[in-house]
Amino acid sequence: MVCAVLGAASNAAGTAFQRKAASRVARGGGLRFLAVLARDPAWLAGILGVTGAALFQALALVFGPLALVQPVFVLELPFALLIAAPLLHRRIPAAGWAGVAAVVGGLALFLACAAPTGADDQAPMSRWAPVLAGCLGAMALCVAAARGRGPVFRAGALGTAAAIGNALTAALLKSATGTFSDHGPAAFLTTWQTYGFALTGIAAVLLLENALQAGPLVASQPALTIGDAAVSLLLGIVLFDETIRTGPLLIPELLAVALVATGVVTLVRAVPNIRETPH
Repeated sequence: MVCAVLGAASNAAGTAFQRKAASRVARGGGLRFLAVLARDPAWLAGILGVTGAALFQALALVFGPLALVQPVFVLELPFALLIAAPLLHRRIPAAGWAGVAAVVGGLALFLACAAPTGADDQAPMSRWAPVLAGCLGAMALCVAAARGRGPVFRAGALGTAAAIGNALTAALLKSATGTFSDHGPAAFLTTWQTYGFALTGIAAVLLLENALQAGPLVASQPALTIGDAAVSLLLGIVLFDETIRTGPLLIPELLAVALVATGVVTLVRAVPNIRETPH
């Protein structure tokens, strides 16, 4: 849990720098877009933040189930607000504090009710094959659906694709780090999951950059935040036999998800309204 929280904080800082860099680049996409961003110091700082988040995430996945670690990353958005406000000598509006409380409270309620558990970090290829086909296919459909659409739909579709990519990357990372923990660096460098998480991670970063540039944050961030947690939960169950509580507890779990989603939207809308603190 500690590593997951630290990962969320590091990712918040990284995403802030990435968004700043993406806003300064003319609309575009693909590798050429990424090459232009790579020359921006703000984007490089963002990559350092995301890299730190990946290291904390890897440590968290060694010790805990995917269905527990990935939902904690919804704390990224509250961290982004809480880090940026004092850094810029700004005041957080009341709506911002309400959003923080909703996200933190909703996450705590969900984890308390769902109590995700699981100890496996490996899955047979008979499970990986449909998961890879489903996730990569869904990402491709989201990208195709975004073409020629308005800014809000485009940002939401690309944010969803990035969320699926992040969840798949986390699943591959969990398997690869498990191999490293059990069999050492030589096995880590020869397992296909290591190269799989590197490729899907790059794809997710590229999709995130395009989502941030395509339209308003209020369209992409909820899809990214909730989508990552939801898909990760599903992958943990399908791949690694992780479990969550069901039955009557599904009601408070769904209420918790709704509370988190409301908090995310509130936070995204509150960010532009941060006011300068009087000196």
